[in-house]
Amino acid sequence: MNVVFMGTPDYAKEILKSLIEDKEIKISLVLTQPDRPVGRKKILTAPPVKELSIDNSIEVIQPISLRDKEIEEKIKSLKPDFIVVAAYGQLLPKNILDIAPCINLHASILPQYRGASPIQQGLINADEYLGVTAMLMDEGLDSGDILGFRYIKRIEANRLDIAMDKLSKEAAKLTISILKNYDKLNPIPQNNLVSSKCPKIKKEDGLIKLNSADEVYRKYCAFYGWPGVYLENGLKLLDIDLIETNSKNKEGEILEISKNGVKVGCKRGSIVIKELQPKSKSKMLAKAYLAGQRRSVGDNIL
Repeated sequence: MNVVFMGTPDYAKEILKSLIEDKEIKISLVLTQPDRPVGRKKILTAPPVKELSIDNSIEVIQPISLRDKEIEEKIKSLKPDFIVVAAYGQLLPKNILDIAPCINLHASILPQYRGASPIQQGLINADEYLGVTAMLMDEGLDSGDILGFRYIKRIEANRLDIAMDKLSKEAAKLTISILKNYDKLNPIPQNNLVSSKCPKIKKEDGLIKLNSADEVYRKYCAFYGWPGVYLENGLKLLDIDLIETNSKNKEGEILEISKNGVKVGCKRGSIVIKELQPKSKSKMLAKAYLAGQRRSVGDNIL
């Protein structure tokens, strides 16, 4: 089976890895996004999919646009049986869609959460299940016919990094199954009446207020890693736990300091902050931060 693969982040890397390891599948070409500057030092960094491809001696190209005629001709020349797409970062134009069946592994249970941040939205909304859908691509945004799906309980993967890891493994299993059983499948049209969309995450989405402990914790789980969650004073909360959701407190009041961290009140509920990072400084234990600020129980963290 001859497959062209398109993908960029770790989620896509796990799927590509499963395809490479299957002896019945040949990856003839990989397309991924251009290298990007990463971190404070803006070090030019290759996408995870590119690194895996190079390690396995697979040809990689990183086009800025898929509308380039040379890209179309390159893919056509390989005569792929399928084009598999996972978090590639661009919509596929019709001339690419027409080359071979294009199967997208979207990290939601479609038609819910079409768009760029499906896992984050599922975590923010505290959905009972998170999932991945194999979809036959069309020119719309994640609107093609459904080929199959797999799901996990959110309670078993309540933070973005954990959910991403589990869902990428489920997506890898689903991809192999779909490719090998493609001729037996009956694609199911999506119900557009119950569809929803989710935008690309921006840095400012991580700004929080200590109004609801439950909401703060859900955003912390959804934005873990990037953009993270931070207060208006620039204080970034790196490691927190939800304590309870019913008490009424002064926003940001320090309720308790213990070996487990700093218990902080929200208008409703409370959280414990274990690790944080002041603006333009290194990360530190929350207890150490308060000691340096000479704050104690009854003071405010804001």
